[in-house]
Amino acid sequence: MPISPNFTSVLSKEWEINFTQCTPNRYLKYTDLCNLLQLTAAAHSEVGGISFTDMQEFNQAWVLSRMRVEITALPKWQDVVTVKTWINSLENSRSVRALEMYVNGEKIVGSETYWAVFNTKARRPEALALPFEHFELFPDKRATLEGFSRININPEKESVFEKTVYLSDLDIVNHANNVKYLEWCLDHVDAKRILKQEVKSFEMNFLKELSLNDQVVIHESDNENQSTTTFSITKGDKNCFALELHWK
Repeated sequence: MPISPNFTSVLSKEWEINFTQCTPNRYLKYTDLCNLLQLTAAAHSEVGGISFTDMQEFNQAWVLSRMRVEITALPKWQDVVTVKTWINSLENSRSVRALEMYVNGEKIVGSETYWAVFNTKARRPEALALPFEHFELFPDKRATLEGFSRININPEKESVFEKTVYLSDLDIVNHANNVKYLEWCLDHVDAKRILKQEVKSFEMNFLKELSLNDQVVIHESDNENQSTTTFSITKGDKNCFALELHWK
């Protein structure tokens, strides 16, 4: 699609939290939080002419490589949230995008995301084929206190679950959707900690894509003072994903 006449380099979009997005305590699930952030990023790419539809003319798509989310509070059922997004950097095949979530004007979530341009036929990164110079970049306008990082995976990790990738796990790019990795890992966290909103922040590293019928193993390890929990997902002897949860 062409660049929208309503395009702006900073986009704000409102969402109402519905019951399907909430845990039994009526607060937004961490997975659906990530979905809302990514839907807002997608909306910005659409009005800016670099959406999935635009990129598919060149067999390209944006795929998430790293993501950090810092949480002060979670919205609850029927809250109307405002998500703001802008781009910190964009060059060749890589982009860093910032996102913030507000309720009643108060910032409750900040996120930094790292995206790569992916050729959906060749299954490899490549330079963006579309023009993007109309996006103003904001390299110094950060949404998080800390940037994303490379997660260290403990070789002494414990295997907690074996999983097969099903059709319901796949997205439009024909690989496991990034939120599914988070969902698989959070299913093995003490439910009380989730319901008490003890997650202060979390980081995700997406290392290798997973496809239909892949067999994977989910691993878990805690640090010495138990302030963080690390999950990893492996296929064979290869790490495909890492998640680090930081506890309050």
